[in-house]
Amino acid sequence: MADAAAVEAGTERQPRSVRVVLLALMITMMLAMLDNMIVGTAMPTIVGELGGLEHLSWVVTAYTLATAASTPIWGKLGDMYGRKGAFMTSIVIFLIGSALSGMAQNMGELIGFRAVQGLGAGGLMVGVMAIIGDLIPPRERGKYQGMMAGVMALAMIGGPLVGGTITDNWGWRWSFYINLPLGVVSLAAISAVLHLPKKRAQARIDYLGAGLLTVGITAIVLVTTWGGTEYAWSSARIMELIGIGVAALIGFVFWQARAAEPIVPLHIFRSRNFTLMSVIGFITGFVMFGATLFLPLYQQSVQGASATNSGLLLLPMLGAMLVMSMVAGRVTTSTGRYYVFPVLGSVLMVVGLYLLSLMDTGTSRFTSSVFMAVVGLGMGCLMQITMLVAQNSVEMKDMGVASSSTTLFRTLGASFGVAIMGALFNNRVQDVMAERGGALGSRVTEQSAQLDAPSLAQLPAAVREAYQHAVSAGTHTAFLLGAVVAVVALVAAVFVKEVPLKGAGPEKGEGPGDGAAAQATVAEAV
Repeated sequence: MADAAAVEAGTERQPRSVRVVLLALMITMMLAMLDNMIVGTAMPTIVGELGGLEHLSWVVTAYTLATAASTPIWGKLGDMYGRKGAFMTSIVIFLIGSALSGMAQNMGELIGFRAVQGLGAGGLMVGVMAIIGDLIPPRERGKYQGMMAGVMALAMIGGPLVGGTITDNWGWRWSFYINLPLGVVSLAAISAVLHLPKKRAQARIDYLGAGLLTVGITAIVLVTTWGGTEYAWSSARIMELIGIGVAALIGFVFWQARAAEPIVPLHIFRSRNFTLMSVIGFITGFVMFGATLFLPLYQQSVQGASATNSGLLLLPMLGAMLVMSMVAGRVTTSTGRYYVFPVLGSVLMVVGLYLLSLMDTGTSRFTSSVFMAVVGLGMGCLMQITMLVAQNSVEMKDMGVASSSTTLFRTLGASFGVAIMGALFNNRVQDVMAERGGALGSRVTEQSAQLDAPSLAQLPAAVREAYQHAVSAGTHTAFLLGAVVAVVALVAAVFVKEVPLKGAGPEKGEGPGDGAAAQATVAEAV
């Protein structure tokens, strides 16, 4: 009787406690997503004060490499030693890296401190997803998809605006310091309200596996970052990196089959749904980050949009993504069914990207906004459903590695998308400029195919018109590739098997006490 009363009291407490934890998790998610966008806006000011223009790309690359390499390790640490401790540790490391980056006195220090920040950032998104996976039964998890999609949209729209405002009024160092108060609030809320069971794993950390994975991911990210920019795709350096990356990843897979406590247990890929969600997540990252790179460029260069509020240019796509994510979450929660969303999302993504590839110099802003909204609707169906189905496909003990693996595939997809679509875009722009602009056109784009607004304004009218045609041709090629790649996601989505979501909500054949048991489990955790 006392136990029943305790469960009932815990269940009554649960909604408020969960809301406090979710608010802290959303703040942390915002930190992870905002950082690069705020820093990107501040970069010209940073270079002006610290110098080191030749090392500028490493400010972003060091962060990206550290994030990608540490992501699977954070997931495994959470599974082995407890989610709360690993998550709070990653936040502390991220905040230390932020504080040190704000105090950097030269470009070398900034790059090193950004790597520290990236090591912490690798655990932020994984921690958010895994803790939500622990707290909220899959059937109920759809309710919170709109919240996560909203944070993502807010970060993409507000990041450049916030970065510009902070840099202009407070200085570039506050682009990093702004993380500190938000991180402290998140830490305090999680420490006080979140109570997850502590774990003490007997097995030791798989250091060899972690090392092989880090080398493999580092090589891949460097190939996608340097290929076609710092070095030609056929250069010896790129070939060496490809060889190192392939060898390290093959060695990693070979070792994971034998390690006592592998970083990425290969048995999770025996689940067809988990493997398919990893593929879909990779392609979603490929498409999404490619689109967010080239759409503002097209709108600024061809349609004459202002670069000041560049985040607002993506509003049709991000708004549609937010709305569809909320609809998908509600439908999934109320019905327990989700198969339609990966299929519908992939179809909309293919169609939307094909429509974007049709844009030319005469396309109106309204028309391009409609095309963007179609892509956004597709991504809204996929962004959170991929994580939900992936987590539903593994046991609770593998929740961390499932979350980290899905996040990693999306991150790698983004790296490949930006690199491959960027290479095609640059080559096409330079070819068209050579055809339409002659020798002057070739000289204009020999350093970079992406011109800023002041450079564009200084061009002769004929060359500027040639550049607009070149950008249209470049975006056509990039988005057409995106549409072709998205077909792979559609094929993968068709083979998804709709497995009943675990937990919450009385379903057919579920006993009357099962829903209460699920609520009691959440109440004990919070």
